[in-house]
Amino acid sequence: MQINIGCFYFIKDVFFKIIDDPELMQNKENGNKRPCYYCFRSKKYNDIIWFIPVSTKIEKYQKIYNKKIQKQIILGKRPSIDTIVFGDVANTYSAFLIQNMFPVTKEYVKSQYTKNKVAIRLSNKLQTEIIYKANKVLNLYMHGMKNIIFPDIDRILEQLLQNK
Repeated sequence: MQINIGCFYFIKDVFFKIIDDPELMQNKENGNKRPCYYCFRSKKYNDIIWFIPVSTKIEKYQKIYNKKIQKQIILGKRPSIDTIVFGDVANTYSAFLIQNMFPVTKEYVKSQYTKNKVAIRLSNKLQTEIIYKANKVLNLYMHGMKNIIFPDIDRILEQLLQNK
């Protein structure tokens, strides 16, 4: 399958069984295709694609976002949140959960998210913001701030690269 960067995809169930990370947002049961994931290419590995879960539970993630803002204000910092981004996906306001992103290889990609057989895409502005913040978070993670991303991406990367 051709993976078009900047589009949305669903992940095969087998990925979650093989990787077995409790922090990954699992596929929903009963055949529902959720969650969908926004993807972008790894700068470091040719075969790795990063997937960011997308949620429509705006109230839940807005509360988390607001708590993070308040915490930074209390600490005397200028608030800046890079782990959650809000924006429209196919006319639905959604949360991009950078804090839950994880690496995948294309053999675990099930299908592309389409509406009326057309691939769902983001505005250039939103796409740029998400990729910028995701790369910033990945950089912080790689420089020791391991709690910024919930899944164990070091272990997931190791497993994926060993299977290549």
